[in-house]
Amino acid sequence: MKLGVYTAILHDRPLPEALEVIASVGLTGAEINAGGFLPAPHLPVDDLLSGAVTPAEYLSNFDGTGVSIAGLNCNGNPLHPDPEVGPEDAEDLRKAIRVAGLLGVDRVVTMSGLSHAHPGGLWPAWHVNTWDSGYLDSLDYQWDEVAVPFWTEIDALARENGVKVAIEMHPQNLVFNPPTLKRLVDKVGATNVGAEMDPSHLFWQGIDPVEAVEWLGPLVFHAAAKDTRINDNCRIYGVLDERFTRIPLSENPTGLGGKHVVNKWPEDSAWDFVAVGRGHDVDFWARFLQALEKVDPEMWVNIEHEDVEFDALEGLQVAAGTLRSADSTLVP
Repeated sequence: MKLGVYTAILHDRPLPEALEVIASVGLTGAEINAGGFLPAPHLPVDDLLSGAVTPAEYLSNFDGTGVSIAGLNCNGNPLHPDPEVGPEDAEDLRKAIRVAGLLGVDRVVTMSGLSHAHPGGLWPAWHVNTWDSGYLDSLDYQWDEVAVPFWTEIDALARENGVKVAIEMHPQNLVFNPPTLKRLVDKVGATNVGAEMDPSHLFWQGIDPVEAVEWLGPLVFHAAAKDTRINDNCRIYGVLDERFTRIPLSENPTGLGGKHVVNKWPEDSAWDFVAVGRGHDVDFWARFLQALEKVDPEMWVNIEHEDVEFDALEGLQVAAGTLRSADSTLVP
């Protein structure tokens, strides 16, 4: 398989140095952030779109490094009802697709987004376990009045630019599991929208990522390597652990657009994101890579590092070692 790194963890380094780090851990791809929740220090989006920087000038950064672009990432909430968040994230996604087309990159990763519950609502509403008919009424609005028109536009834009948009199935989004991914594709009649297979958010929902790959089949366009450890506290708190607390603004919490910021993770958490191999062993990752290879042997699988017990380089070394070991078991 083609193994790389999502470079958000290396945003404190200039692009040439980030590419050196990726090569040093034996990987060959860089998934570059293009906007959304995070800035894009490794990609001059507006300059590329305006022509101030040519595609050839930007791509020359990769010459001789042994690393190539393994997709663009634009995770955000393009359906957010806050006028300081949703429209900007939506426009970032449009720009990312156009820039990908200019650069000859055929994958853009994003999230489906999540809208307000009803017309005039001010906050995204995530409906699961919809036992009350009112929740289904709200879901009908979120899907048919908000998501489908937007994603119909995005599918057409991706097709026009020779790009496939891979949606990370992420909780607090309309698309958070394989059935909701397929629902979006079917409702839109999409040709250029599918899944980014990130196991981490599937693990804590009780979903088997290997079976999810097999179930979605050709709708899997791209993949992430990110692990999750289920802790003993899960027996009490469950996976829907909502004991997050506010981070004081004086401590500069990560922004999510507008006035929205990331909250503090529970210290005695029910589950945690960990470096690849610390939640699931090499055997699992070998089966995961094998399932992806059956869909597309040229698919990129990019490490996303969010293990707070390691710094960037330590975490990448652990994850890369696990992935390389898993990949070595595949029959050529």
